[in-house]
Amino acid sequence: MSDVKIQILTIFPGICEGVRNESILKRATEKGRVEIEAVDLRRWTTDRHRTTDDAPYGGGPGMVMKIEPIHRALEELRGEGTRVLFMTPQGRPFTQKIAEEQVACPHLIIVCGHYEGVDQRVADHLVDDEISIGDYILTNGALAAMVVTDAVVRLIPGVLGDDQSAVQESFSTGRLDHPHYTRPECYEGWKVPEVLLSGNHAAIATWRKEQAEAATRNKRPDLLPGSSASEASDFSG
Repeated sequence: MSDVKIQILTIFPGICEGVRNESILKRATEKGRVEIEAVDLRRWTTDRHRTTDDAPYGGGPGMVMKIEPIHRALEELRGEGTRVLFMTPQGRPFTQKIAEEQVACPHLIIVCGHYEGVDQRVADHLVDDEISIGDYILTNGALAAMVVTDAVVRLIPGVLGDDQSAVQESFSTGRLDHPHYTRPECYEGWKVPEVLLSGNHAAIATWRKEQAEAATRNKRPDLLPGSSASEASDFSG
């Protein structure tokens, strides 16, 4: 039995399959650390056309995902300890901190939005959290759900070859990562910083910390304590 089960509720399960069967997600599944299942929402439709959407009340363009199949699916899939996430542009911005919050949950269900939107009653009554991966529009929520899945799975103990890798990555420390270099030592006249060749581990650690702080100040000052954007990213309402 796996440590964590993640079910992605979508009308496009095929989108999830390719991502699930590659790289770290594939290895985590093979190790038994996680079970990832793309669940077809159409299983819980009742008409012969397997309809999951309808025209919006009040008029307007596009179609809206219906509440009934989502409700029926969650009633069947949800168990003790289940946490339901809803991928929506109106959700709180996804961060490493939010990914870390999900690791302790043994069963995640990720509900994917499609078309113009999802009946508001889903967010109001059926889910535990609303998550957005950014302020832009995607074809469907399955793509966003796989981003969240990947970020969560790599934090499960035993998934990465070195568990310290997840701890030391960008954002896990609240800062961007330091620069990385490998062979050759010099390429086209571009040299690896001398400190990394010195063998002085204390000096290397200091250099990496300074570089990470400088990169964060220059590229993502919103991550620094006290910035208005940093405070907004911790919003949990």
